[in-house]
Amino acid sequence: MNKPLRRIAIFCGLLVLALLIRDNWLQYVQADDLQSNVHNRRVAIERYAQPLGDIIVDGKSITGSTKTSGSDFEYKRTYKDGPMWAPVTGYASQAFGTSQLENLENGILTGNDDRLFFRNTLDMITGKKKQGGNVVTTLNDAAQKAAYQGLGNKKGAVAAIDPKTGAILALASTPSYDPSTFSGNSTDTDTKAWNRLQKKNNPDDPMLNRALRETYPPGSTFKVVTAAAALENGLVPDADTKTDSPDPWTMPGTTTVLPNEGNLPCKNATLRVALQVSCNSVFGKVGSDLGNDKMLEEAKKFGFGSEQFTPVRSNASVFSDGMNKSQTALSSIGQYNTAATPLQMAMVASAVANDGTLMKPYMVSELSTHNLDVIEHTDPQKLSQPLSQKNAQVLQSMMETVIKPGGTGTRAAIPGVTVGGKTGTAQHGIDNSEKPYAWFISYAKLSDGSSPVAVAVVVEDGSANRDDISGGGLAAPIARDVMKAVIDSKK
Repeated sequence: MNKPLRRIAIFCGLLVLALLIRDNWLQYVQADDLQSNVHNRRVAIERYAQPLGDIIVDGKSITGSTKTSGSDFEYKRTYKDGPMWAPVTGYASQAFGTSQLENLENGILTGNDDRLFFRNTLDMITGKKKQGGNVVTTLNDAAQKAAYQGLGNKKGAVAAIDPKTGAILALASTPSYDPSTFSGNSTDTDTKAWNRLQKKNNPDDPMLNRALRETYPPGSTFKVVTAAAALENGLVPDADTKTDSPDPWTMPGTTTVLPNEGNLPCKNATLRVALQVSCNSVFGKVGSDLGNDKMLEEAKKFGFGSEQFTPVRSNASVFSDGMNKSQTALSSIGQYNTAATPLQMAMVASAVANDGTLMKPYMVSELSTHNLDVIEHTDPQKLSQPLSQKNAQVLQSMMETVIKPGGTGTRAAIPGVTVGGKTGTAQHGIDNSEKPYAWFISYAKLSDGSSPVAVAVVVEDGSANRDDISGGGLAAPIARDVMKAVIDSKK
């Protein structure tokens, strides 16, 4: 071969090599980015070329698909009781993308997950269209309905967990939205519905998942964590030994007294009495005496400081580091910088109910093919051990006193069921000028000793009279109804 031909051959070989490198780069390295690119309309067209798989609650679909016309999208998503289930499903919109389970389990729902490859290949051979798989949730329909209806037109959230497994039984947030109203690609109808829901146009922010993504000052419900820290660190030997807690108690390094609400028997009160009537002075002093490091360590054992993936992400709850004794005192009664999601406070109640073991919260029990062959099953996982079994049972006896006559949570009582709980009324705003949040956390225990449900409820009720806002008044009845719904559904 003469020299010019050799040069041309080498040059052509380099071009072919460059083409192969570029082709492999696009197919393997950039494939995911190209598929998820918002400008790649082919991905969306392919996604809605057939009905999506469904999200399942109690064996029934809470989603569906319907045929469309006048569009290159053949099907669009539909929702049953959309506003009630939106905090669980999220949305799947031809115009605005996906969120939450609709997004995280996209591969299963569209049928594109590699684990469905063999099944889809068989369908192609037999002439069937590709079909998406199903996402089977842990949610309890009756509990979700009780939570959503209990919140009603109030702003707030509910999270309920099975303490033994960590399975999420209810996840409600209000005000909510109907994902069906913008699931299509109609420029006019869907865009108007979407725009009405955006925070800049709607200050109530109905698309905010308050159960997972909003952190609130937990108020006196956090005293359960403080009581756990006192027991675990040996600051107090048991629930019924008097504490060294003067009333009034002046916070260290200040001239500020930490007040109690009303005329309460808080002077040197036992932990049991202090939790029953919710003494700020007792729990503030307990937190201050333990110090920031020990309080932070205990809060972390309950899940504070860490995001939870259910698989939908929950914001990390906050208990600060580097606080002085007075700041620690305020944080130990659920004020100052302390902030928690409703899911986090349900985790606190569930750990106590489960004899001190905190299970990882999750809301997907299994992924399956369209004909219900299981692809993946979720096994319960232990997350941490915030309390010993002995101390957890001591704390249970204290929380159960809160529900009995003389306690602040009597409206959560269920006949024939042992209920433990804690109320909270969390101040917020500059100089506590805003209406407080009403909190309630609880668990139910059956006669066989099992605890099928733990609940956290928070209510932001701007329409209520300030004097009427309390965890025991607004939030406890909702928690009671959710617990009763779970118990009744198991009969």
